[in-house]
Amino acid sequence: MADHYEVLGVARDAADADIKKAYRRLARELHPDVNPSPEAAERFKDITHAYDVLSDPEQRRRYDAGPQDGTFGGGAGGFGDIFDAFFGGGGGGFGARGTGPRSRAERGQDALLRVEVDLEEVVFGTHKDIEVDTAVLCETCGGSCSAPGTHPVTCDICGGTGHVQRTVRSLLGNVVTSAPCGTCRGYGTVIPNPCPTCQGQGRVRARRTLPVDIPAGVDSGLRLQMPGQGEVGPAGGPSGDLYLEVKVRHHDVYSRDGDDLLATLEVQMTDAILGTTTTIDGLDGPVELEIRPGVQSADVLTIKDRGVTRLRGGGRGDLRVGVQVVTPTKLSHKERGLVEQLAKSRKAPAPQLARFQQGLFGKLRDRFFTF
Repeated sequence: MADHYEVLGVARDAADADIKKAYRRLARELHPDVNPSPEAAERFKDITHAYDVLSDPEQRRRYDAGPQDGTFGGGAGGFGDIFDAFFGGGGGGFGARGTGPRSRAERGQDALLRVEVDLEEVVFGTHKDIEVDTAVLCETCGGSCSAPGTHPVTCDICGGTGHVQRTVRSLLGNVVTSAPCGTCRGYGTVIPNPCPTCQGQGRVRARRTLPVDIPAGVDSGLRLQMPGQGEVGPAGGPSGDLYLEVKVRHHDVYSRDGDDLLATLEVQMTDAILGTTTTIDGLDGPVELEIRPGVQSADVLTIKDRGVTRLRGGGRGDLRVGVQVVTPTKLSHKERGLVEQLAKSRKAPAPQLARFQQGLFGKLRDRFFTF
């Protein structure tokens, strides 16, 4: 009897949803109303019986457990374990204890791709269509690995068990052991007519477009998991997962500190003295700033809720704008005269050392070297 998992083309650890999905896909192809051929009718009976067994938790448990007979038993610590250790598995007293054929369908490998996004896209998230070069289900054979109109046949060497038995002489007498069949490689079936498109693999390499929603708040190095979007497994097995590793491109004006956006604002000396208002281009639109009279270099203007949308949790970070007062280096004769008049009228003291302020150097360092 063919293995139920192999009949449906799923792995032995397939989830209930995967089993149901596989059955529906095959039923649409093999139902007598769609495919009246005798071969399709026979396969339809096989997949229906396999689904009846595997969709019922209790029946599936008994099916997975397999036969429990054997002279010495197969429980933990029994003689079967001793024979397994010395004679390569499958030994069970004087009778063979086979594990059944293995399924051709296996889970596909996970894949890793890197996707670059702009800082503007990070603020609110973005949608991208990504080209993925990966293994997909062979449309010619639908993952059966056989040419259209054909199907795998039972191996005439192992009789469909996937194992062959041999007798080993030991101190305990003749012991029958079991090993994977070399003809069918343990599958229990052979494919006399492989699919010409996939060469009997049940999958082919192809490029496909995958729509991806990049959430707001992502940062470089973050990996997004997309279950079931990796490579399709051999013989139409379940797909692996796709991981997208995010890289945020460098921005010429803005940088990032967690969920906050950082920027530097150059303020002319006269504006710093008198104060002014200005409008800057934020990543999501214009931002109006009020510069108070007497603003100093390294002062930080904070605009609430104009930063990056938080990845986990609601709300946004802040926009922090550091001030850099620009001292003119070239003055006209008239401008210099005006500055000299200002200096005389203020009678400012000569430059001198200021009292130590805790955190001042840290503030300057963070201000001028973080951006």
